[in-house]
Amino acid sequence: MKPLKHLFLIVLLISLSCKKENNSTDELTNIYTTLKTTYAPDKRVELFDINFEQVDNQLILEGETTSKEAFSILLDSLKNRNVKFTNNVRILPDDVVGLQQYAVARNSVINIRSNPKHSAELGTQGLLGMSVKVLDKKGDFYRIQTPDKYISWVDRGGIQLMNKSEFDAWNNAKKVIFTETYGYTYADKSENSKIVSDITLGALLQYVSEDNDFYEVKYPDNRIAYLKKKEAVMYNSWLESVVATKENVETAAKTMTGFPYLWGGTSSKGIDCSGFTKMVYLMNGFIIPRDASQQINAGKTVDKDLKFEGLEKGDLMFFGKKATTDAKQRVTHVGIWLGNDKMEFIHSAGNVHLSSMNADEANYDEFNKNRYLGSQRYLGFEDKMIVDLKEKIKL
Repeated sequence: MKPLKHLFLIVLLISLSCKKENNSTDELTNIYTTLKTTYAPDKRVELFDINFEQVDNQLILEGETTSKEAFSILLDSLKNRNVKFTNNVRILPDDVVGLQQYAVARNSVINIRSNPKHSAELGTQGLLGMSVKVLDKKGDFYRIQTPDKYISWVDRGGIQLMNKSEFDAWNNAKKVIFTETYGYTYADKSENSKIVSDITLGALLQYVSEDNDFYEVKYPDNRIAYLKKKEAVMYNSWLESVVATKENVETAAKTMTGFPYLWGGTSSKGIDCSGFTKMVYLMNGFIIPRDASQQINAGKTVDKDLKFEGLEKGDLMFFGKKATTDAKQRVTHVGIWLGNDKMEFIHSAGNVHLSSMNADEANYDEFNKNRYLGSQRYLGFEDKMIVDLKEKIKL
């Protein structure tokens, strides 16, 4: 945040705190709401959950946050009011995770859940080799933050915990990327040998060596395996060759045709609507926001009149409930416009398939046409929410 904005917030919060209110809790609520709206408006990517309790003329602060800056401003506002308080707020990550504040996905797909239990809703998934931050621990689950900033919980078996030096070593090592829909790694240089693990599109493994037919690779937990060369490529070579054109977005999308729908899924084992668009752009060298309601806030708005005019292949199309006088717009679905004479788009609903906005076509999708909300263009548009993998990612 720019210094002037930071200073403006401090002045605003001090002025709020100096107002005479009938209830000091109301004052704190105003300050807290201002900070939360500014620094953590989306709890999926930033936490600022703090409770206030008055005990014996002492204010007790409880809760957790990932925003040191927001919490620092909150403390400054309390000190300027000469409020006596006890600070029990956790700034994540903290001593609960210690030095192991990083991790890498060690399974073909890791299930990342809304709460620290196996029965919790599947929020998203991570692919083998994906790097994450570790924020918290509860029982056998770790709260992590993925490269798209998504915060949720994964069981300990899905990740390899690392300290900073181990994490840097993993990220700096040569890697191979799996480019087929689905496959296996093997214990020896033969596909008839024992299977080490399954592997899915977009997975990363550390490069060790190679011969004419196989890559020798290492898992984040140091398992050694062999991967068929015809199913993978050196990651740096792949990344250098990736060009996110309209045609390449269409090609990547159509290779996923038939993938089954899975709420929270982002892999060839199962994929939801925004997981699909996310995966298509990942295979074109970009990390984009996780959910449809986040994706609609990135890129350049196109087709404001909702007439399917001015759309280009690769644009993201959004669907849901339109705003009314009593309720805000609600985004619930997303697909990718293909820009052909059939007015087709591709999306994950039941499975990944093509639908049309043209009533004369056999695959006409009247349901989604009636709930169309607009489109966003990512290609050729710079946005802090759209991360180019060719630039160094700092976690």
